[in-house]
Amino acid sequence: MTLNSTPLRVALFEPRIPPNTGTIGRTCAAFGLPLALIEPLGFSIDDRQLKRAGLDYWPFIDLSVHEDFEHFLNSLPKPSRLIGCSRRGGQTLQTISFQEGDVLLFGREDIGLPDPIRAQCDQILTIPMPCSAAADGSGGVRSLNLSVACGIVSYHAGLKLQLW
Repeated sequence: MTLNSTPLRVALFEPRIPPNTGTIGRTCAAFGLPLALIEPLGFSIDDRQLKRAGLDYWPFIDLSVHEDFEHFLNSLPKPSRLIGCSRRGGQTLQTISFQEGDVLLFGREDIGLPDPIRAQCDQILTIPMPCSAAADGSGGVRSLNLSVACGIVSYHAGLKLQLW
C-alpha cells in the first residue's frame, strides 16, 4: 500500500507522554495505519519509554514527523479530510460517515486540540461516555486515555471503511 493510497491515517498533535505515543504506534502497526507526529513533541523520538510501549513493532510503523501543523497539512495527499478527535463539542463517533483518505487527528494529553487547530478540521468527533464528568469536571470521568481513544476511533473507522 503506497502512502497516497492509504484509506485511513492517524496523527498526533504535539503528543506529550511517550508511553501513549508508543502504544498508539503499536495500534497503528497492528491496523496498518500510518502515524504522523506533529512537533513539538514532549519527548525525544528515541525515548526509552516510547520504544518500550511500542515494543519491537517500530519497524512496522509507517511513521512521519512534521515540524509543525502547517507542514503536516501540506504533506497530506488530496483528497484528505481532517477529523479532529476531542472529548467535547463533536459529532458522536457512531454518527460520523468515514471516507477513504480521512485523517484521525488527536490532540495533546493535557489540553487536547487547541481551538485554532479545531477550526482547521473538517469535522470534530467525540466518543460518547455515559459516565462522563459534568462541564466543571465533577461527578465522573473527564476523558479517556489518549491511546485508548485512538484505539477505539481507529478500529471503528476501519470497520466502517471495511478495512478489516
